[in-house]
This record gives sequence, C-alpha cells and structure tokens, in this order.
Amino acid sequence: MAAFRLQLWLFRRTPASLSFFALVPLQCLIFNSLVAHNGRTDLVGYAVLAPGVLAVLGMAIFEGGEIVTNERAGGTLEGLLATPTPLPAVLLGRVTAVTLVSLTTVAESWMTTGLVFGQWVAPGHPGITIATLLIMAFAVAGTTTAMAALFVLSRSVRSFQNSLLYPMLLLGGAFVPVELLPQVFQPLSRFVFLSWATGLLRDAVADAPVEDVALRLSMLLGLGAVGFSAGLLLFRAVLHNIQARGTVSFT
Repeated sequence: MAAFRLQLWLFRRTPASLSFFALVPLQCLIFNSLVAHNGRTDLVGYAVLAPGVLAVLGMAIFEGGEIVTNERAGGTLEGLLATPTPLPAVLLGRVTAVTLVSLTTVAESWMTTGLVFGQWVAPGHPGITIATLLIMAFAVAGTTTAMAALFVLSRSVRSFQNSLLYPMLLLGGAFVPVELLPQVFQPLSRFVFLSWATGLLRDAVADAPVEDVALRLSMLLGLGAVGFSAGLLLFRAVLHNIQARGTVSFT
C-alpha cells in the first residue's frame, strides 16, 4: 500500500509519466476515421477499445521499466533490495497504481469518440465489461511485475519496453481480432492473456449474448496468475544472481 500511494504521489510530481493520456485521443481519431471512411459503423466499439487497451498495457510496461531505471539511477535500488519487503511486492504495488489509473483511458477513448464522431457506444453487457477490465488490470499488473525481472538485468530498459509492447498488442488482438491474424499466430495468441480480454470486451459491446463468459474470464484470470507466478520465480533467480555477482548497479 505504501508503494501504491508513492506511485500516485509521483504521478502528481511527474506529469510526463501520464503521456499515454495525450496519445489516446489521437489514436482514437485514427481508428475511428478508418471505421467511418469505410462505412463500418458496426466496428465503432472496436475503435473505442483499441486505444484504451494499448494505453493500459503500454503505461504498465513503460512505467514498470522506469521504476527500475530511476531507482538504479538514483542509487536506491540497493536499498530496496536490503529492506525486509521483497522488491517484487514494491513493484507490484506501484504497477497496480499505474494500471488502475490507466483504466480511465478507456473512458477517455469513449468520450473522444462520442464528442468528435457523435458515436456514443453503450456496452450491451456492462457487467461483463467491468469484470473483464478489472481482471485484465490484475493480469497486466502481474505480467509487468514479472517483466521487471528482465528490466533489472538490462542496461537498456528501453529496448525491452519497445520490443515487448507491440508484439503483445498484436498477438493480444488489440488492433484486430485474433481470428484475422495469420493462421500460424492464432494458436500462439491463445497463450497471451490479452487475447481473451480483447475478445470479451468486443463481445460485451454488442447486444448479442456473450458465449462462454465464465470460461473466458477464468482463462484470463488463470493466464494472468500463471504469468505472475512464473515471473516471481524468475525474479527470485535474477535477484539472487545479481546480488551474488555484485551487479545490482551498473558502473
């Protein structure tokens, strides 16, 4: 909770960390313009969701990397490792704050679409939408905490951030449904928690009944938990390695 409160305080001190909020309206304009140009008003819900999902995952990955980078640059990473509270717990608290704040970008995308294009998308299944967003937030926070193990090892965190974000978005169906991806990638996407989240969110926007809700929510929750658990094991191995070798800070 202390880490959670710290991250909220840092948002007020460093507004640049909220840069994704400035990108969401621009991305929303691009996606909605494509939909309107092709006369596919039935896909407006897709155009609303894509910028929000991108911002939620993007903020988590980039802020997760910045946390490690800033602590190392400030010479406080060693102190964090020496405290009784495990470093993954601190990172999880801070990344959870980032993820919950970033969920408001979905509302930002919805408002941009309504105000600019006059298309006010009303979810056909608001309960499923809210449940999916919350479980997706859990999966994003857990997965990003796991990724932080790679950030701790790397001299150039930015390269990991740029390399991880867009493949996850593509395999996760953030831009287009998984069913439209090349056949070779479709089985792989089922192991990416984001693909289950985006599929549910798109179905929840429509008025038609959503099929296999419990199963799909369980898969989303399960993949998030598996990623987090595997990441914790990796994190423990990484921390043991850098402490044994004395390479917590790079010189």
